[in-house]
Amino acid sequence: MSADTEASIARFRELLQIPTVSHADESLVDADAFTRFIDTLARLYPTAHAALEREVVDAHSLLFHWAGSGGGSGGAADPLVLMAHIDVVPVVEEEWGHPPFGAELVGEGKDAEIHARGAIDDKGALVAIMEAVEELAAEGYAPTHDVYLSFGHNEETAGGGARAIVALLRERGVTPALVLDEGGAVVEGAVPGVAVPTAMVGVAERGVLTLRLTARESGGHASTPPAFPATARLARAIDRVQRHPFPARIAPPVRALFATLAPHAAQPLRTVFANLGALAPLAARVFARFGPELNAMVRTTAVATELSGAPGENVLATTARASINIRLLTGDTVASATARIRRIVADPAVEIEVRHGSDPSPVSPWRGEPWQRIATAVHDALGTDIVTTPYIQLGASDSRWFTAISAHVYRFTPFHLTRGERDALHAHNERIRVESWLNGIRFYRALLTAS
Repeated sequence: MSADTEASIARFRELLQIPTVSHADESLVDADAFTRFIDTLARLYPTAHAALEREVVDAHSLLFHWAGSGGGSGGAADPLVLMAHIDVVPVVEEEWGHPPFGAELVGEGKDAEIHARGAIDDKGALVAIMEAVEELAAEGYAPTHDVYLSFGHNEETAGGGARAIVALLRERGVTPALVLDEGGAVVEGAVPGVAVPTAMVGVAERGVLTLRLTARESGGHASTPPAFPATARLARAIDRVQRHPFPARIAPPVRALFATLAPHAAQPLRTVFANLGALAPLAARVFARFGPELNAMVRTTAVATELSGAPGENVLATTARASINIRLLTGDTVASATARIRRIVADPAVEIEVRHGSDPSPVSPWRGEPWQRIATAVHDALGTDIVTTPYIQLGASDSRWFTAISAHVYRFTPFHLTRGERDALHAHNERIRVESWLNGIRFYRALLTAS
């Protein structure tokens, strides 16, 4: 391992050790950690900070501008936006095999891993972007067109930082030709029957909706319960939601995914993937049984998350509540999903309230120059055997705010991730292989210089 590579890894580990944890309750946020992260980033990447103009937005989000060498309207035309986020989700430290903010280097050589919260989501991408920019700036490279780096500070909660950055860019008349945020990765085995590694590039993302279900009663002592207490009414409503999932269907980006992978699939799936017209309804139902990821690609999902009831074990709940987290597939809306849940629950005594919601994002094209830039960077930096394919991003990201100012918004994290590594996102033992992370730097470098 070269001295330069070791220095890159050391910088990555130092930034991972800063606990930039976001919380829905902002009073719990350690603002000093975010300030320390910003200051450390400036110290570790002095050349990039000298070459790019930096603004702090909405207290702790960062917007960098790398002016294009074309000058004036020439440089400002067709700008590229690379996105990542500074914040990470909370941890339960005792569940981890290594300290979550220790950024310990485990193993050696090609098998070496860095264990830390944020290693993949999403400091891995953020630091890889900064490494690529620092290298290029040190070499005297100047991009042909403007480049913006957008690093939100609260993607995991409110997303207000990214929204503020979008508002600023809109005010300045910036219309990005290509926006790339976190999202899919290079994976194997995610689609049944397909053995080749695939670069899953999100061309859209599902909408997010949270409904609150509330059942009420007069309360009293648990020794004399009514025939149908509020908790039982709520449980019945949750059970109805669980037993009546949204119908499986194949949205256009998912149809494109299967069409792209059809030549690489084993029979009989090759024939199914290539002929999804008449087979689509049946195929969607079959695909939904191939695990949670594929199920989420072919239907709107709904699951009960938060539950609350009585304040004591011998007290009847006067109010029983549940949160239903719904992820909306392209084609569904907040209004249509809410109406469906009301029909399924079919109980006027259960209040159903929209806590917050956003419709699915617009779909970006998987043809044309912006898409080809991503595919070329995958080919050149990550591997000639990798098939780049569109798909629907299953979770929400800050990129959804950028659809207001760009028609070409994509979601791809340029790391080759195993099933175990993907499962560790938002869970314990998050980690990334060093080799995979270093390849990510090469990807961003290829994307920045492709113009």
